[in-house]
Amino acid sequence: MASVSVYNMEGKEVEKIDLNDSVFAAPVNEHLVHMAVVLQLANKRQGTQKAKTRSEVRGGGRKPWRQKGTGHARQGSIRAPQWTGGGVVFAPVPRDYSFKMNKKEKAAAMKSVLSSKLNEDKLIVVDSLDFEAPKTKKMKEVLANLKADKALVVVDGDAANTILSVRNLPTARGVYSNSISVYDILKYDTVVVTKSAVKAIEEVYA
Repeated sequence: MASVSVYNMEGKEVEKIDLNDSVFAAPVNEHLVHMAVVLQLANKRQGTQKAKTRSEVRGGGRKPWRQKGTGHARQGSIRAPQWTGGGVVFAPVPRDYSFKMNKKEKAAAMKSVLSSKLNEDKLIVVDSLDFEAPKTKKMKEVLANLKADKALVVVDGDAANTILSVRNLPTARGVYSNSISVYDILKYDTVVVTKSAVKAIEEVYA
């Protein structure tokens, strides 16, 4: 099992804990990680784009002039794509961009990014992040003590004050352990995770 240091809010090492190898020392599958990121971004897309084709634009039912004898090029409708005010050739229509990944694939992608962060020494475990009230200034000091500027802060249980303390920091984000995503872990340089959140993650993915 991989052994990592546990720090307090002052950035001092207080103990060491063992991490589950099946979660934090898993082989890194870049293909599944890429799929998981594309999945999350695709699922966010509204897909509500729409433009009208020549059959949907109002008007243009009459042939503008006769076929032959005018000197003009032949035309069948004033709503053909080459006309100003005409339809769009291959107009976009509303569509659903989402696709499916299997549960095992999602789990493997999550293990891959967690293992990758640990390998790069970008996973910092803290004993707790307890705030009596939401304090952005205090959270900024804690992250500075941990040398984690652009950080994803992962907490577990009743940690509303911690989440609120992170919310106003432009380079950090707070999430609960049950809502972490592959995209967020990759987006932020460092993952700051509490001991209780580590146990919660191991329970789900081990």
